[in-house]
Amino acid sequence: MTSRSRLPRLPDLAPPADPRRGYSQQEILTGLRQLILDGNLPPGTGLPLREFAQRFDVSPIPVRESLQTLIGEGLIEHRPNFGYTVTRLTAAELRELYVARERLESAALAAAVHRAGPEDHRIATEAHARLEQAVLQDDPAAYHRETRNFHLALTRPSGMARLVHMLEYAWNITEPVQPMVHTTTADRVVLQADHSRQLAAFLAGDAEELLAATEVHHSRLNGVVAGLPTDLGLFAETDEPEDE
Repeated sequence: MTSRSRLPRLPDLAPPADPRRGYSQQEILTGLRQLILDGNLPPGTGLPLREFAQRFDVSPIPVRESLQTLIGEGLIEHRPNFGYTVTRLTAAELRELYVARERLESAALAAAVHRAGPEDHRIATEAHARLEQAVLQDDPAAYHRETRNFHLALTRPSGMARLVHMLEYAWNITEPVQPMVHTTTADRVVLQADHSRQLAAFLAGDAEELLAATEVHHSRLNGVVAGLPTDLGLFAETDEPEDE
């Protein structure tokens, strides 16, 4: 009798670059990270070493090393007697990370808008078009994915590689929650209108308008995040009372 998997249904793995040698350490790390960032492993999901070792057809050692790396990235937690689990934030921690993202993004945008060239404009425009398509098709998962791509398309031209890296790091930690998947269609439509205003300012090279549009967007986004459902197991419980 085969034991039942402790994992949710997962998408098929991409084949290893070298089928003869199998999955490399880097490919295992990248695969595990992407499963989390894509929302395939929700917050609190247990990550059994042996099941992943079987999935990648390797020993548990490279899987354990990959999980240790993901602990350092804030995506995974390890507790004695409980093993490895996808990090589950408290609602307050999620809001704090969004504030951090807001500060980092605004700093990067102030530089990016003046440095962006035609290729940067093309990338941002195409990311915005994919967002529009996700709204029209009412596809929350695609909207969530493309939101990240759009915001990074606006910030990467800044030339501030370390700052953008910190922004991506903070963004990664919030990804298991998949906030945009759990918002309403109406919220996504309103947030998309903000994105359109941001894109127009970015293409026009108008830093003042871009930062003003971004401030409005962040304020609206913080309200959406504060209203995320708390009964779906997305958040860790806390015994500490929240500030009034």
